[in-house]
Amino acid sequence: MSQSSDLVERTRFSLEGGHAAATRLLARGVTAIICASDPLALGAIRAVRRAGMSVPADVSVVGYDDSAFMSCTDPPLTTVRQPIDAIGRAAVELLTGQIEGAQVTAEELFFEPEIVARGSTAAARVRV
Repeated sequence: MSQSSDLVERTRFSLEGGHAAATRLLARGVTAIICASDPLALGAIRAVRRAGMSVPADVSVVGYDDSAFMSCTDPPLTTVRQPIDAIGRAAVELLTGQIEGAQVTAEELFFEPEIVARGSTAAARVRV
């Protein structure tokens, strides 16, 4: 693997897109795949299995969003959870302020995501 751009795949946000992108990454010898959504990650897990490998023994997979039932998949999906309640409260407060005529600042709001470690990841393998 020569460049980090060789390790990035872009695809549709779907199970099928995740499967196709992961298949291309597996051909390059990756041992971990981080996906931009949970459905992409489920597609990646399918690609790993169809390649005759195992998650997480051969390839670790991480999703994003902690969608419903990700703790029920096989293996349970490691994912990144967004603080949806905090984001929603902040949006309502800003909108309410605007409606009431308050000055709304243009500064960015930052919210801390949380990694939910489950069964689809393992310690990195040592390459010899």
